[in-house]
Amino acid sequence: MKKVAFYTLGCKLNYSETSTISRMFQEKGYQKVDFSDTPDIFIINTCSVTENADKKCKKIVREAKAISPNSYVTIIGCYAQLKPKEISEIQGVDAVLGAAEKFRLIELLDGFVKEREVKVLASEISEANTFVSGYSINDRTRTFLKVQDGCNYNCTFCTIPLARGKSRSDTMENVIKNAREIAATEVKEVVLTGVNLGDYGIIDGRRQLKFFDLVKELDQVEGIDRIRISSIEPNLLTNEIIEYVSVSDRFVPHFHIPLQSGSDKLLKLMRRRYERDLYVNRVAKIKEVMPHCCIGVDVIIGFPGETDEDFLETYNFLNELDISYLHVFTYSERPNTEAIELEGVVPMKVRNQRSKMLRGLSHKKKRAFYEENIGRKSTVLFENDVENGMMHGFTENYVRVTAKYDPMLINETKEVNLVKVNESGLVEVEEVEPVYESH
Repeated sequence: MKKVAFYTLGCKLNYSETSTISRMFQEKGYQKVDFSDTPDIFIINTCSVTENADKKCKKIVREAKAISPNSYVTIIGCYAQLKPKEISEIQGVDAVLGAAEKFRLIELLDGFVKEREVKVLASEISEANTFVSGYSINDRTRTFLKVQDGCNYNCTFCTIPLARGKSRSDTMENVIKNAREIAATEVKEVVLTGVNLGDYGIIDGRRQLKFFDLVKELDQVEGIDRIRISSIEPNLLTNEIIEYVSVSDRFVPHFHIPLQSGSDKLLKLMRRRYERDLYVNRVAKIKEVMPHCCIGVDVIIGFPGETDEDFLETYNFLNELDISYLHVFTYSERPNTEAIELEGVVPMKVRNQRSKMLRGLSHKKKRAFYEENIGRKSTVLFENDVENGMMHGFTENYVRVTAKYDPMLINETKEVNLVKVNESGLVEVEEVEPVYESH
C-alpha cells in the first residue's frame, strides 16, 4: 500500500479540493499519511495569487524531498495551470497537472512511477469546463463546501480566470446531498466556498439559479448548526440575501466582502463592477438589520496609478466604515494580466509602508469590534485548538474567544458571556458550564 501525503497552499476552495482528491486516493487503496511520515507520493496543491505563493511551492518541494528523497512529487492547482513549464524545472518535481487534469491524476499518472522526464499535463484553461464538487473533512469542527468554481469577471490584477476557467456551479441537488452527508458527521459548521461564490447558478454553461436560491435551500438542511458565507462580491450581495441571513437560524452574521480600493478611480482601473457608494450601502444595510454582524474586507495596496492621495482616500474610507477587520494584499505584478501594462508603478518600499498602515488600521478595527461585543451573550463553537491550558473558538459573528480547556467542550456550541479583551487580543468569557450527560 503506497503512502500519500497532501499539502495545500492558498484558499478555502483549494482545501476542499485537496480533501476530495485525498478521498479518491483512499478509495483506490492508498494510505493517507502526514507530510512528515516518509510518503511515497506527495500531492502539492498550489496557489498563485501572489508571487510569494509561487516561492512557497518551491520550498514545499524541497521539504518533501528532504523527508522522502525517493518520493513522487506532483504539483496541481492554480500555479500548475499558469506556469507548468516553470514548475517542471523545479528540482524534485515528477509531474505537473493543470486545472482540467487534477481530478484525474490517479488515472493519468498510472501508479506514480518515476520517469526520466517530468510529466506535464496541462491543457488550455478552456478545457476546464466541468464542475467537480467537494468538501473538506480534515477538521471535525467545520468543513469547506465547494459550490462554485471559475470566474467570468476580468479584474485587471487577477489571474484566477486564467487558472480556473469560466464560472460554473454544482447542481442544487448535489450541494444538498453533500450538505446532508456533512450533517451526518460530527461537523458543526459549513463554510460555503467558490471562486466567485455570489455568481453561483451557472450550470452547463447557462444561468439556471441564483445564489439566494442556494441560501434558502441550505437553510432547510437539518443537522448543521452553522453556515458561513466565505466571501462574496459587493455587487452580488443583495438586500434579500442580507435580510434572509438576519433572520436565519443557521446562516451566521458574518460577511467577507472584497473592496480592493476606496478610490473610484482605482476601482475603474481594476475593472471592478461597483463604485464605493454601493459598498457603503451594503455595509449600512447589514448593520441596520444585524448591528453585531462581523464584516471583513479585502483591500489591495500599491496598485499601478495609486498616488498618496488615492491611498489616503482608501485609508479614510475604511477608517470611517463600520467594518470589523481587513485582509491587506500588497499588489504584485502577475504575468498575462492587464494591470502589468499600466503606468504609475508604485515603488515596493511605498507599497510596504502603505500595507503596514492598513494592517495597523485592521488591528484597531478588530479591537473595536471585539470591545463592542463585550457584555453580550454569544454562542461559541469550541475548537481542538489548545495552548497553555486554554482552548479557543469563534462566536457566530466571528469573535475569537479563549476559555479554560475542557475536553468535553471541544466541537460543542455553548452560550457564553463575553467579558473582556485580553492582552493577546482574544475575548475572555465567563467560566463555561461543563457538559453533563443526560439521563
